[in-house]
Amino acid sequence: MKENVIGEMLITYKAIEFGDFTLASGAKSRYYIDVKSAITHPELLSAIAVFIAREYTFDLVAGVAVGGVPLATAVALASKKPFAIIRASEKSHGKKDLIIGNVKDRQVLLVEDVTTSGGSALYGILALRDAGATADSVVTVVDREQGAEAMLRGHHVALLPLVRVSEILKTAKAD
Repeated sequence: MKENVIGEMLITYKAIEFGDFTLASGAKSRYYIDVKSAITHPELLSAIAVFIAREYTFDLVAGVAVGGVPLATAVALASKKPFAIIRASEKSHGKKDLIIGNVKDRQVLLVEDVTTSGGSALYGILALRDAGATADSVVTVVDREQGAEAMLRGHHVALLPLVRVSEILKTAKAD
């Protein structure tokens, strides 16, 4: 089962740390999910990418900088489909494009490392839609189960977590 294997790999590669943390959303947490560091291990990144490429239908995969970019790149390689990068903000020079890659008239799957409130995922979805893409699904490696799913549903977006934080916490505490 995917969540068992990926969840176990996330624990193996120390994607969860315990302590006192302030999240990007401003919320306080007793644990931190660091998928960005964990996916620097090729075995984990490859397992995630192969699973997403095999299980989901899309024309193009996209990721918001920074955490979504290595995921989108790996999924593109595994699926042999193109990818796009969504900048965290518009550049003030050059072409000034918010999105690198052509998403117009394509079914785009947005990938995220971690979702908490869903703000970054919604930002990516809205940027894709503004650029002419059909974007209605977000695959996240870990959903912190703190409102992202409901918030995205309100924008007609499905959140598709590979693992929920409750599953990781249950396994991590059992070790």
